[in-house]
Amino acid sequence: MRYKFTELFKEDSNGLTPQRLMKLKTNILSPSITFRKGITFKGIDIFDFKGMDVEANCKAGVLIITGFYSKA
Repeated sequence: MRYKFTELFKEDSNGLTPQRLMKLKTNILSPSITFRKGITFKGIDIFDFKGMDVEANCKAGVLIITGFYSKA
């Protein structure tokens, strides 16, 4: 299923916060954490995908991110 980045992540002065429990590669992203620009997980900086649409599937209540759509 395709999601807007802003449906999944909230941005404020502290950084980006997941809006629900998600999995990206082997990393679990929880609404209790906030990412700052430059923080990477297995080489992935969430800020690099800001503004892109996200491809993800839900399994057992966890949104599993499978890819990102290129910016037009």
